Amino acid sequence: MKSLAVQVPTQTLELFDGGRLVRSYRISTSNRGTGEKYGSFCTPRGRHLVRARIGSGAALNTVFVKRRPTGEIYTPELSARFPGRDWILTRILWLSGCEPGFNRLGEVDTMRRYIYIHGSPDSAVMGSPGSIGCIRMHNRDIVELFDLIEPGTPVDILDLRPV
Repeated sequence: MKSLAVQVPTQTLELFDGGRLVRSYRISTSNRGTGEKYGSFCTPRGRHLVRARIGSGAALNTVFVKRRPTGEIYTPELSARFPGRDWILTRILWLSGCEPGFNRLGEVDTMRRYIYIHGSPDSAVMGSPGSIGCIRMHNRDIVELFDLIEPGTPVDILDLRPV
């Protein structure tokens, strides 16, 4: 069975198959750290699952807003026209929390917070926090990961920092 582990301290996402590490990707989590509360713009911790895979077959750099393709393809010129936009590109893995009261239901519901693993501009820095809650990946990496997993894949978001 495949599973994902998001390691916040090292800014990596690991893909396991039957407990064996098969891929590791550099990512970017929230620049506000970890936390579960609605409106915190933090990356939620704990056990999640991939609730939905969105964007199958979309072109690299397809722009998504509210999980729908806009018809735009990201370019530096488009970025310059919309400087404050949070770019969600290429593919979306929509996460749902599995722990009621911690990351599911009420004011801590990961799915209602629209927390995704998604593609980002190639210029986006990976390996350090920079998102507003989601887990960002480079486009070629999210395409590869998207094709390797299914809905229901477990995702553990871990913030185990050394003491």
